[in-house]
This record gives sequence, C-alpha cells and structure tokens, in this order.
Amino acid sequence: MTPCTFPSTLACLSLLCAVTLTHGVDLTITTAQRDSGDVIPARIHLAGPDGRPVRAAGNLPFWNDHISSPGKAVFNVSPGRYTLTVERGPEWSSESSAVEITPEQTSTHLPIALKRLANLSSEGWWASEMHIHRPIGQVELLMRTEDLHFGQLISWWNAANPWTNTPLPSPVFKRFDGNRFVHQLGGEDERDGGALLFLNLDRPINITAGQRHHPSSLDYAQQAKAAGAWIDIEKPFWWDVPMWIANGIGDSIGIANNHMYRTGVYPNEAWGRPRDVTQFPGAHGNGWWTQEIYYHLLNAGIRLPPSAGAASGVLPNPVGYNRVYVQFDGEPTRAKWLAGLKAGRVFVSNGPLLRVKADGQLPGHVFKSAMSLIELTLDGQLESRDAIERVELVRNGRAEEVKLPAKVKLTESGWFLVRAVTTLTNTLRFASTGPFYVELRGNRPSPRQRESSEFFIRWCDERLATLRANTHLTAEQTSRVIKPWIDAREFWSKVAGH
Repeated sequence: MTPCTFPSTLACLSLLCAVTLTHGVDLTITTAQRDSGDVIPARIHLAGPDGRPVRAAGNLPFWNDHISSPGKAVFNVSPGRYTLTVERGPEWSSESSAVEITPEQTSTHLPIALKRLANLSSEGWWASEMHIHRPIGQVELLMRTEDLHFGQLISWWNAANPWTNTPLPSPVFKRFDGNRFVHQLGGEDERDGGALLFLNLDRPINITAGQRHHPSSLDYAQQAKAAGAWIDIEKPFWWDVPMWIANGIGDSIGIANNHMYRTGVYPNEAWGRPRDVTQFPGAHGNGWWTQEIYYHLLNAGIRLPPSAGAASGVLPNPVGYNRVYVQFDGEPTRAKWLAGLKAGRVFVSNGPLLRVKADGQLPGHVFKSAMSLIELTLDGQLESRDAIERVELVRNGRAEEVKLPAKVKLTESGWFLVRAVTTLTNTLRFASTGPFYVELRGNRPSPRQRESSEFFIRWCDERLATLRANTHLTAEQTSRVIKPWIDAREFWSKVAGH
C-alpha cells in the first residue's frame, strides 16, 4: 500500500474504513447428489443485494445470469442478502434459498444437495442440444453441468470461420465423461431468410462471403448437404422454410427453440414471418405459432422430426434449456443417436419429461391398416418440476385434452403427437413427442393436406413479392434468389393438388 502523507490522512482513514465495512467474504458453494452425497457439476444462479448476477472466482464459465460449476465454486461477496438457485437440467430438482452475508464473516460454506427426479438415459432416452454457442474449451463442463449427453457446438458461421488458420479439433466428434459426446464443428448460415445449422460435418464449408440478401440460402445448404451435413432448420417461422422444404433441405426442425427462455420469451419473430398476435397473443404466442407451422408441414405430408436448441452464448439461456431427447438401446454412439433422431424417436422439452408410447411403439412409428379405423392405447410417463396445466393429444393439428393412459380411435390418416404444457405464464414451458404417423386404407396424407399446402403457397407469394421489390439486389441477383422460390411455389401447388 502506498504510504499516506499528512494531508491525505483523513482520506486514507476513510478509505480503510470503507474497505473494512465492505470486506470480501469467500462464499463456497458445493453441489452434490442428495442420496449418494457424490459431488456433481451444477448451474448456479447467485444474485446480489442489487439483483445483479455474481461471477465466481477462478474463471468458471459465466453467461447471462449463471455460472457453471464442476461441483465447487467460490464467490467473493460483500455483506448483504443474496438469492441463490441451483439446477442441473430438468432431470434434477431445483433448489433455491436466500443467503445472508454479515460483516462479521470472513468465509462461509453452503452445501447444496440436488435430488434426481428421473434418469432418462437409463431408460434409453438421451438428452441432446443442437445449438451451442459457447467457447470450445468450456463445452465439456457446460454439458456435464446440464447433464447433457449429446451436444452440437456451433464454431463457425457467416461472420467468421476461426478454423481457416487453425488446425481442426481432433477428434471432431469427441467422447468424454464416459457417455457424453460433442460435435465441435457445427456451422450456421444465418441471414435474411433465416438460419440453418450445418451439423455432423468433418470440416467447415466456406460461407463467409455470403451477404445478407444473397446468395440464396439454398446455395450453401446444398453445399453442406453434398458434404454430408445433418441440416437442422433452426426455427419453423424463418422466411425460407417453405423454400428449403420444397428443395429437399432439412433433416430436423427446431420446435423447442431459443425464442423460449428460462425466464421469458423473445417477444416477436425477429426477421422471420410474423405471427398474427390476435391469434397467437402474449408470452405463449411465438411458441404456438412455431408449432402451428410445424403442424402444417406434417399435414402436407412432410415427415420431419422435431429438434431443440437454446443458443446459449447468444441468447440468455443456459446450455440445454431447450433439448431433444433421442431414444435408442444399448451403449450410446454417434450412429445410434443420428439413427434415432432420423427415425423421429424423440421428444423435445424445456422442462417436462414426457415419454409416450402408442400400442408399445415409440414416436416416429407408422401405423398402417387396410381398415378405416385404428384403436390405440397411449401410455406414458411424465415428470415435471413445474405444475402441468394440461396434457394434449394433437391429431392432424387439432388439440384435445387427454389423460394418460388413454384409448384413442383414429379414423383419419395423417399423424398425431402428445404434448404437455406447464402453468407458467411468462414463457412457454412444454414438452412434445415427435409425431406418430397413420396410414389407413393405404392413404398417407392428412385430410388437411390441401389446406396446409395452400398455407405455404401464400407464404411463397409473400416472399416472392418481397424479394422482387428488394432494392439491395441487382436484377441478376434477384433472378438467382427468386428461382428456388418459383420452384417452391410449384412444389406446394402440386402437393395441394392444383
């Protein structure tokens, strides 16, 4: 400390007094499993007297309002009243408390015990996240903290490809902690028409030259597809969705997406196709609009599994807040995970844990009958930290409340799924199974195929009008960008039977 000269003595004494009154207290929080006492990684939300989040010492990963702890985290705090919440994904309890730090304390230890509510991997359901934007060196701890088993890290995108002058990670698809896996070379094309996630590649494709309005997102998507990418349509309401689908782009689509936060929602569709807020109002509106579009795709005969992503690192969510559970048997592998996802043996969730079978079959199954009626038994399990408002059976887009187990008579071809909705009003916290499919008398389409296809024809017309009027495009660029949309409109017209 610099010695005080006489004229500054009062000032120094005042400073020393202030330091004494606001001395740092080491608050150590340890997290363990309640039954066994084993130390476990967990997410810690610690907010100070001013309501602001507190970072941990030791450079533990911090994002938005939480830190990710390997099991022990130390916070240097001042006296006052703090609020604490500790979580580890939806399969574990959420523990909250108030913490009072007094001026007399120099250190304190707070052990937190989390209870396991369910163990879905032991049932063959593997927690997965399609959209992680966090530093590559943190991702293993982040996944352990959230009890995730499969993660897709987005490490390159339009604005930057850090791998241009850096050796690629080896292995690209990394196994750690026994049964956890992360693919470290996911990419994202996010421009005027929306966002596509390019997953499962061994090396990036070059998309950094893309401008906001051109080239068409189809150009890069076709390159990625040719290179073997799994292409996830990040949200259903992105403008380019009908064009992507018509041109064979999309292996999955984000139904539980990053517009839904742990503590709220993104209030609109950003630069996507806006919803009618009178039909889809309030904090749940974007989520219901998301599902409405997905149901139109299913009605039109597009069999596409739902996916989920939180975009932690860009939006306020923890990693894995929105997640997709994929079902497969035996030892987890990359091949089994992709096969289960492709087959639609999934449910998506940002809270409730909803596992449903229909006559013993998992989501993605196709029920076929030469008759005009099938009777099925729906059975399932549901755990949730939040109160469940209702469980619904959705058939060809029409929802009805149901109690499991239930007998269901199906008299239409098409599809059905089950979803559970919590009582939260500030965000849409829900779970949805992937769709089951029904073919009666050899008939595959839903009776609403024409109606839903015409929904996408109108969408194509709106987008074509916008692109043709875009003053940022030259005549040549306009011609190249609208060509896939002209093809898309023709595709949807054929599906509609025009």
